[in-house]
Amino acid sequence: MTYSLVGRCSRTGMFGAAVTTSSGAVGSRCPYARAGVGAVLTQHRTDPRLGPRGLDLLEAGKSAEEAVAELTAGDPTIGWRQLAVIDRHGGTAFFHGDRIKSVHAESQGADCCAIGNIIRNEQVPAAMTAAFEACPDEPLAERLLRGLEAGDAAGGEFRQIKSAALLVVHRESFAYVDLRVDLDRAPLAQLRYQWEFDKPMLQRYVDRVIDPDSVPYPEV
Repeated sequence: MTYSLVGRCSRTGMFGAAVTTSSGAVGSRCPYARAGVGAVLTQHRTDPRLGPRGLDLLEAGKSAEEAVAELTAGDPTIGWRQLAVIDRHGGTAFFHGDRIKSVHAESQGADCCAIGNIIRNEQVPAAMTAAFEACPDEPLAERLLRGLEAGDAAGGEFRQIKSAALLVVHRESFAYVDLRVDLDRAPLAQLRYQWEFDKPMLQRYVDRVIDPDSVPYPEV
């Protein structure tokens, strides 16, 4: 009942993840990213411990495939899990546990990987990566959000989606974009609204942290 994607911008070095589901507060459990390192998605009977562990493996120099191999080795509960990982070079990997009985699928593209479970058809992830690849000059957050919107248009999941999240990291230890819709009748529309509202202010938010003297006061 979740579909999502991880992605990298080759121009800026940003990493990110976007996800939506029919349960609440998906952004608190599924997407993880670290500047200069990569991004990880964990879903389907989600184990949030896998996100930080995966990022640690990537930071230690593991590829996406190596990170997934280590995350899935020797874990008696791993059959319930679904993963997508992207590393600093844009390499991707995924995992579907053998206890996932619903329709589930994945799609790997240039600098992106999409996964889904309890979805209406196996083409949902492919629609997501196609949308991501179709707009390489757009900001990474925009590309990820278009991926979610394309997944929804391709069929999405069986239940009404209720939450969504968009996470992007750049150079700093804090997120460049961290938008969440925890409970809404139309979470992708609300996420789009939040992104369009925040987009013009993103660099200003960073400047306030790094060089607050450079920000005019009072702000206009």
